Amino acid sequence: MKSGILRFLRHRPAVAGLALLLAVVLAAALAGVIYPGDPFSIVGKPFQPPLSEHLLGTDSLGRDLAAGLLHGARTTLLVGVVATVIASVVGITIGGLAGYFGGRLDSLLMRFTELFQTIPFFLFAILLVAVLGASIRSVIFAIAVVSWPPMARLVRGEFMAMRNREFVQACVSLGMGHTRIILVHILPNTLSSIIVTGSLMVATAILIESGLSFLGLSDANTMSWGFIIGSGRTVLRTAWWICAAPGLAILLTVMAINLVGDGLNDALNPRLRSL
Repeated sequence: MKSGILRFLRHRPAVAGLALLLAVVLAAALAGVIYPGDPFSIVGKPFQPPLSEHLLGTDSLGRDLAAGLLHGARTTLLVGVVATVIASVVGITIGGLAGYFGGRLDSLLMRFTELFQTIPFFLFAILLVAVLGASIRSVIFAIAVVSWPPMARLVRGEFMAMRNREFVQACVSLGMGHTRIILVHILPNTLSSIIVTGSLMVATAILIESGLSFLGLSDANTMSWGFIIGSGRTVLRTAWWICAAPGLAILLTVMAINLVGDGLNDALNPRLRSL
């Protein structure tokens, strides 16, 4: 564990990404303190430029963009993390069962996984939200449904490689049950790959959530970065800052998560430790 942390700290881009990500999380956590009240409140004249009466200016309705940006970070990060956790649980369960037991169960579960992978994930997410209704719960559910197949295939491969290892065969010979072998002995040895993949899934989930909010397929009463960009797209030429601020926030957050994912991969991947 200590050696993994040291390898991560030696990865300078990953450390920079972690610092940036922590800054975004801190800003989201303190949004209610820095900008108390409703981010939808009208606080001034419409289309005020940045660094005027308000730090990032106002939008077409006179709402404070800085307040919307910080409060929107809560929604965007929450949706990304919760959707990734749900997708990871589903993917680990399906991939673990397929990889450990193999045979017909493996074939059945992998055909089911491939069925989801043949559908364009963003169009599928749009369809699910359109059917279920525009809400945060629907967005989280839709993102989770389209995100679990890569995790399932990764875990399946890891479990297939582990089930024939000596320590697993020793557990079988000692009469241990399948549940104990999976949860206590195999799953902990695959956590490094799961953590790396999960961190990258959060970035993808944020992009999907922003796209859905941009199209108006999220809760209209909840502030998010995609919602701000969607509300400012019609005045992009005259009030560019409305889209620029949340767009830059999405860019930096996704980049930070990807840098952290690369650092975790270098720190936790056993194939890279000897390089």
